[in-house]
Amino acid sequence: MTIKAAIIGSGFIGPAHLEAIRRLGFVEVVALCDSSQAAAEEKARRYHIPHAYGDVAELLQHPGLQAVHNCTPNHLHAAINRQILQAGKHVFSEKPLCMTAAEARELVALAEQAGVVHGVSFVYRQFAMVQQAASMIRQQQAGRIFAVHGSYLQDWMLHDTDFNWRIDPQQGGVSRTVADIGSHWCDTLQFVTGRKIVGVLADFAIVHPFRKASRGAQSTFTSGEAVTEYDEVAVQTEDFASVLLRFDDGSKGSMTVSQVSAGRKNRLAFEVNASELSLGWDQEVPQKLWIGRRDGPDQLLSDDPSLLNADIAAAAHFPGGHIEGWPDAFKNMLLNFYSTIRDGGSAAAGNFASFHDGANVMCIIEAMVQSHKQQRWVKVAD
Repeated sequence: MTIKAAIIGSGFIGPAHLEAIRRLGFVEVVALCDSSQAAAEEKARRYHIPHAYGDVAELLQHPGLQAVHNCTPNHLHAAINRQILQAGKHVFSEKPLCMTAAEARELVALAEQAGVVHGVSFVYRQFAMVQQAASMIRQQQAGRIFAVHGSYLQDWMLHDTDFNWRIDPQQGGVSRTVADIGSHWCDTLQFVTGRKIVGVLADFAIVHPFRKASRGAQSTFTSGEAVTEYDEVAVQTEDFASVLLRFDDGSKGSMTVSQVSAGRKNRLAFEVNASELSLGWDQEVPQKLWIGRRDGPDQLLSDDPSLLNADIAAAAHFPGGHIEGWPDAFKNMLLNFYSTIRDGGSAAAGNFASFHDGANVMCIIEAMVQSHKQQRWVKVAD
């Protein structure tokens, strides 16, 4: 049986969802919704999607529609997720799940009441070597964890002429770098370790107090001609943050996130230190898992399925040496989501981030924002 799906939003991330869905083989994208009927029709033609809508409510009435992907800007996530749930459709939301922890709790309750499968796009836990690290920890191969540390570094906001809707707190939220990429790091490390972040001490920095917003159209993650006509806009959200972490098992951690680190394009990296060995991974070298030892040689494990733990070997789809990266992790994520729908499973048992995980990360982000403002340790709300 083919599952019928739709996508709302066709900016940077919408086409990534579309590509991953089409690789599955048992899901068909039957409709696209965008900000206007004309925009939706233009994008639907471009991506060969048969139906186009300029209104979410009309999209949700599409015959036979079963699942909807919310790929809109942050400030629209809560309202559109709410509409999808009230229509009784399975929902896969871009992160963040919404703008506040209170909205997140409401969405979790609505999702449970609707009885649908619900997912959030935390993709980094879906890389084969991240799955391998998590499996090794679950199987007690690493020993007792006592420290977790790492960073997520980018450079796409390095210049004061770099501008995007995420700068505006009304559209992106009260946090930018922590919410945008720190959320990914926190979800990944909680998944890998099986531990929850329960306390944070955060320090944020704004590198450019003012940015130049081009009066012409400017897309995310693109570079073009120099900005000649612009409006100067005061910046209220962080470019950089460093955060100390406490986990629920008593272990400690630290995270650095930055969107102004020259040369770092998309480097999510972590290291887990435990009593038997250490585990390290870098998203810009995704097929290698570093295994550090005190009393023996260190190891770089590659993502050859024959070398991985049996419980996660299927996360690598090709023989060793065949490059797999971010699009393949995205495919893994949506394969797990749609397999759960196909098999009649629940989000709680699925191998993907659910609305529960999205709500938890929202609580972590809010705690970090509060910690920075008050310059003290803050407990993460349940």
